[in-house]
Amino acid sequence: MIAYVTVGVDDIARAKRFYSAFLPALDYGLEEGPEGLSYALPIQPGQSVAPPDFYVKPTFDGRPASAGNGTMVAFQARSQKQVRDLHAAALAAGGSDEGQPGFRDAYGPQFYVGYLRDPQGNKIALFSNDPNEPGRDG
Repeated sequence: MIAYVTVGVDDIARAKRFYSAFLPALDYGLEEGPEGLSYALPIQPGQSVAPPDFYVKPTFDGRPASAGNGTMVAFQARSQKQVRDLHAAALAAGGSDEGQPGFRDAYGPQFYVGYLRDPQGNKIALFSNDPNEPGRDG
């Protein structure tokens, strides 16, 4: 199981504006510290394993942060509408579009996804895969 994911950024304030535009709507809480931003899902009563945390931090070596080629972090939304809403909110908060929300032929008929880049260039996906919503073929 993944324990945490970290993305490097050069401008914490810009990153906070971007990630705070959609992560709280997905139930992530934010803790800020001198080392950066820590977003975490709440641990539910009786839950034996903590969900992975998401960290947004300056680089440890002090050199400029860069996005990994082929690296992407995906966050699951509750619905297709939430994917659209959060994609729009993230764009308004300084992100750039990497693929408008919609179905992709390469994935299952229910997989609905929108792609973004954060202000640093890290690739982010927001997706829903709810079998109770209309699918690509429906």
